[in-house]
Amino acid sequence: MRSLRNRLIIGVIGGILLLLTVFGLIVYSVIRRALINQFDESLLSTARILAASVEQDGNQIELEFEVQQMPEFQKTDRPAYYQLWRSDGTIAAKSPLLGPNELLRLEGSLNAPMFGVLREKDKQPQRAVGFKFMPRLSDSDEVSGEQKTKEQVLTLVVARDASGLYRQLDWLQWLLFITSAVTIALSVFIAAFVVRSGLHPLNSIAAQIASIKEDNLAARIGTERIPSELFPIKNRLNELLSRLEDSFNRERRWTADVAHELRTPLAGLRSILEVTLARNRDVDEYRNSLAECLEISKSMQSMSNNLLTLARIDAHQMTFRKGRIELAKLVDSCWRPFSDRALERDIVFDNRIPDKIVCESDPDCLSIVLSNLFDNAVEYANKAGKIWVEAHQGDDSVEISIANTGCQLTDEQASHIFDRFWRADISRANTGAHCGLGLALVERFVRALGGSTAVELQPGGIFIIRLVLPKYLLGIS
Repeated sequence: MRSLRNRLIIGVIGGILLLLTVFGLIVYSVIRRALINQFDESLLSTARILAASVEQDGNQIELEFEVQQMPEFQKTDRPAYYQLWRSDGTIAAKSPLLGPNELLRLEGSLNAPMFGVLREKDKQPQRAVGFKFMPRLSDSDEVSGEQKTKEQVLTLVVARDASGLYRQLDWLQWLLFITSAVTIALSVFIAAFVVRSGLHPLNSIAAQIASIKEDNLAARIGTERIPSELFPIKNRLNELLSRLEDSFNRERRWTADVAHELRTPLAGLRSILEVTLARNRDVDEYRNSLAECLEISKSMQSMSNNLLTLARIDAHQMTFRKGRIELAKLVDSCWRPFSDRALERDIVFDNRIPDKIVCESDPDCLSIVLSNLFDNAVEYANKAGKIWVEAHQGDDSVEISIANTGCQLTDEQASHIFDRFWRADISRANTGAHCGLGLALVERFVRALGGSTAVELQPGGIFIIRLVLPKYLLGIS
């Protein structure tokens, strides 16, 4: 049942079979009841005519006319029979065609006659009706006034061969069965054709997907001849292709950026070493050259560590440790390494976080996040500018804002600050000092901690990064 086509065909045929079964049963029941009622009404009418002809003369039961002259009691093909009993159980009269046989005594009433099914020796079905009635008295009994003493209750049963009726019902059964079988057989072919035609757009989408190559992810699945029911699938596939294209483009840019970032410090190392080795130098010159090479290697090592950390975060290989954090104290602790740099540029720092604001998160990860944000703020704040930190605590989250003055970014540039290797300095004059991974690490760490990041530019060159963290970090020890 893994085939959608087979499931649809079986479902359609199963539904048709169920409907045909229910419809056939209803039709058969209605027609059967109508035919039997019609047969019984005719039988009851004959029985009432016969009962009306019965006359009581003293203790004698007589038929007013010769019943044998009635056609239904004479023909041997599907004949009719009657039998009349007195109240004491003796037979008052019966049809000559019965011979030694007797009918089943059915004791209904004129208003509620009793119907039944009888069978002869040859197993031919008969339908019978029986009821009790008071015979009509003869004229002499009515004149003598002895009606109440001589009146008898008689039981009359009239039966008729019903083989023709049941043959009609059997024929109706077979007709409905054969019709249903033919309908189901035709439905199988029709359903197979309709389902195959209906699933053709899926094959078309599959063919379009197969035609998309890894070097042409800009292609999209078209809307031509696609039914509306498949539009959500088409849209989701196109969105997936867009995400894949963006991912591949980011990977290409990332590869180019890594090559660029590595090329610059490597070129610096080579240049220093070549100049140093060009002639003999004194010890101090060699020491200065080695110090420069050491700084460059430290920068390259820092970039490699940041790349490794980003890769571990993206692969969900980071482990976190939950702890109670007093945000004001953590901010002061993370700011201390940058206070000297800020003092050299006359930058004022203001920690506006109330002491009462606390949260549960990973202290080490949050320290890395705040340190990278302070590093970025000190680097790009204007001279004699200002850096301040604020926090607001909600019912289930904590929002931290780090702001600095002196921002010269546009809104379009600000939308890229969390991209890897992105810097507003297009010429990359500071390559080697800043590789553009700090804010990318911030965004990935905050997301891994269950939070979110946002950037806001305000008039006056104010640059704000907002962090929203869960107040209680779940899922870590």
